[in-house]
Amino acid sequence: MAVKIRLRRMGAKKAPFYRVVVADSRFPRDGRFIEEIGYYNPTVEPPVIKVDADKVQQWIANGAQPTETVRAILKKSGAIK
Repeated sequence: MAVKIRLRRMGAKKAPFYRVVVADSRFPRDGRFIEEIGYYNPTVEPPVIKVDADKVQQWIANGAQPTETVRAILKKSGAIK
């Protein structure tokens, strides 16, 4: 089972915000997930990033792979180096 840390799109049409979730890579983008570990709101200025860094480190240690976009967001928030 390949576990990914990725974004789940929420919000209205043309006004998205995203939840950072841990999910099996076979599940749909907005479908079932294992755990929610934060959120990202790009529609406000400056963009809001709230992530539980301890859970991120725990999931990465257990083998979860962040997507490229999530990796960049986690670097900005300081959750990973």
